[in-house]
Amino acid sequence: MTVDAGTSRQLRVEADRLLDFALRSRTPHGFGWLDDTGELTDRPLELWLTCRMTHVAALGVLTGRAEFAALVDHGVRALSSSFRDGTHDGWFTTLDGATGAPVDARKLAYPHAFVLLAASSAVVADADGAGELLAAARRVHEQHFWIPAKKLVHESFAADWSDVEPYLGVNAAMHTVEAFLALHDVTGEVDYLDRAEAITVQVAGWARARDWRIPEHFDADGRVLPEYNRERSADPFRPFGATIGHGLEWSRLALSVRASRLRLEASYNGDELVTAATELADRAVADGWAADGADGFVYTTDWAGRPVVRARMHWVVCEAIGAAYALGRTTGDPRWDECLTRWWRYAQEHLLDREHGSWHHELDETNRPAAGTWQGKPDVYHALQACLLVGDALPLAPSFATALSRRADRP
Repeated sequence: MTVDAGTSRQLRVEADRLLDFALRSRTPHGFGWLDDTGELTDRPLELWLTCRMTHVAALGVLTGRAEFAALVDHGVRALSSSFRDGTHDGWFTTLDGATGAPVDARKLAYPHAFVLLAASSAVVADADGAGELLAAARRVHEQHFWIPAKKLVHESFAADWSDVEPYLGVNAAMHTVEAFLALHDVTGEVDYLDRAEAITVQVAGWARARDWRIPEHFDADGRVLPEYNRERSADPFRPFGATIGHGLEWSRLALSVRASRLRLEASYNGDELVTAATELADRAVADGWAADGADGFVYTTDWAGRPVVRARMHWVVCEAIGAAYALGRTTGDPRWDECLTRWWRYAQEHLLDREHGSWHHELDETNRPAAGTWQGKPDVYHALQACLLVGDALPLAPSFATALSRRADRP
């Protein structure tokens, strides 16, 4: 891949600007939700958000930003104390920001995947208590979430691990793949890579059967629920229809799975993953980019590719940049370099908030800031990873924290 040197430099500079913004999110019991101007809100503390920001802080340390070491330690402490369920094990979904008391004690797969990611990144960053946190997170995930026969994860439970939700979601599975790849890098255990590959191949097969639009929602027996959440089409985690950004995110993850396997087996082919990654990205771009005449990716489409939610989410552009980088690096096709440049220019023009910091998390169909699904600027996870991937020319494997720790020019 031949990303323009100027583009790479711009993305690397933006990574540091995003890290500066992230410094504002620390609270006594974790990391809080920031508003449009970068001020903490009084929303409950989210497990997924505290995990993501702990991961972000670890990446900050590994890029040479020493001030983030204290934030990694803080995140590990919060996940080992306030968020941890000392009675039933696992982690609470939300806490009261002032008292640290549980608000929602249900156990969800989506944030528990981020506990694995945060703990593994904190181990790489050599944070105090990270090893113990990772061991606990692995045990909880193994005992409760992973479903070997389905190559998926249970979606949620009551606080005491009863009342399993009769739903299986691809969003939680996607972030479990991300976590499993990081765990493979940190622990050396090939089983995590095997699981990540099995999930990815299965999801690619489901998408292939639907013209490369990924079905996201299933019942407990694994039957597709094509009409799920039609009445909540803009849901932030379980929207109706095909989610454009997930096609792009799975494209990058598929190529990371392939790259991870190649590091172990030089003779590994993985052509089916390259094909799947290309088809997923092509479908997402064809359905999502400028689908209603204005630049930007729509959030969702129906199963015929018609836009449903026309809002533009910042994380979708981030994943588009990451997918373009991964596809260009893997295939050598110059069109992906051109796409990356186009989407970064779009982000510069419409998403980067030069006045208050970070990126606008949502735009309307005319590319003006909006808040239909996302209010404020909760975190910098998607944007930071995209900027570091391209700006630091990271490999597709190992995963972010381990790759940064192994750079020859690491400070």
